[in-house]
Parts: sequence; structure tokens; C-alpha cells
Amino acid sequence: MANKSTLIKLYCSANGVDNVDFRSDVRLVDHSDGTGVHIEHWGLSISQPTDEQLASYETAANTEEANNIVRSTRRTAYGDIGEQLDEIYKDIDAWKARIKSIKDNNPKS
Repeated sequence: MANKSTLIKLYCSANGVDNVDFRSDVRLVDHSDGTGVHIEHWGLSISQPTDEQLASYETAANTEEANNIVRSTRRTAYGDIGEQLDEIYKDIDAWKARIKSIKDNNPKS
């Protein structure tokens, strides 16, 4: 199940809002009563989504979250950009092979 914030980001993007600040624009709360996360404050210019509208983004949100994990794993494996530039300067073919291996071992959905 996707995070409510990811669902909201996708809903907003589909409705013309590309940046959502979850400290001022939208605040989420979990009352720990078993009902999950709810929207406590909605301060955007578009209508607040219903649970059904958010649910329609579940598949896309799951894919986005999985890809975020892959991106993070790749970023760590790539290493420091300065080190990469040095590696490219010394042996671009070795760098290409290493990056390809990282991408192959961490495919996006």
C-alpha cells in the first residue's frame, strides 16, 4: 500500500500542482486509532481529493515508491560525483561498465 503523501503528490501533479509542501500546504495526521493517515489540513488551490480519488493512484504510487528505492540504491552505489569524474578521466570504459552493472542490478519498475 502506497504512502498517503505519494498518492497526494500524484493527485496534485495530475491536477496541475507540481510542488506540495507537507508542512504548510497539506498536513497529514495519524491518530493511531487504526484508521490510518488522514488529511488534517488542505491549503492548495485545487479541491481536496476523496479517498476514492486517491485510491485511483495506488498502482502508480506503488511504482513511484519502488523506483525511489531503486534511485536511492543507485545513488549510493554510484558514489561521489568527483570520484566518478576521476574514474571517467582515467578509464571511461570501466566507468561505463560499472554504471551499467549498477543499473542492471537495480532495475526500475
